[in-house]
Amino acid sequence: MDFPVNKTDEQWRSELTEFEYFVLRQAGTERAYTGELLEEHRTGSFKCRACNAFLFKSETKFDSHCGWPSFYEPQADHAVVIREDRSHGMVRQEVLCSNCGSHLGHVFEDAPQTPTGDRFCINSVSITFETE
Repeated sequence: MDFPVNKTDEQWRSELTEFEYFVLRQAGTERAYTGELLEEHRTGSFKCRACNAFLFKSETKFDSHCGWPSFYEPQADHAVVIREDRSHGMVRQEVLCSNCGSHLGHVFEDAPQTPTGDRFCINSVSITFETE
């Protein structure tokens, strides 16, 4: 899959911390309830930590009690890419930044309390937050 932002592995390693690289570029996961943006409730925008692409609006964030920031939809249809993930002996839907291909988390259809029924379960380390 080709993405607008295309950097070498060496470039990503020089721009990201070791942990950011592990999650964003190697599809790692931060431990539940440890992310700095889990309790972020201000009005603003959530962006890709790797390329600064606008991913989620704060209005779509909700408390899913899963241990990671959760959103019920991306800010636009083209903001993220969803692809099948068969790692760890299960089938899930991985969420990637559509601008740089970085791993953000996974999406699950288990949030009936939201307008879409979706729970985009996103690693805090994969995103940044900007107030409006």
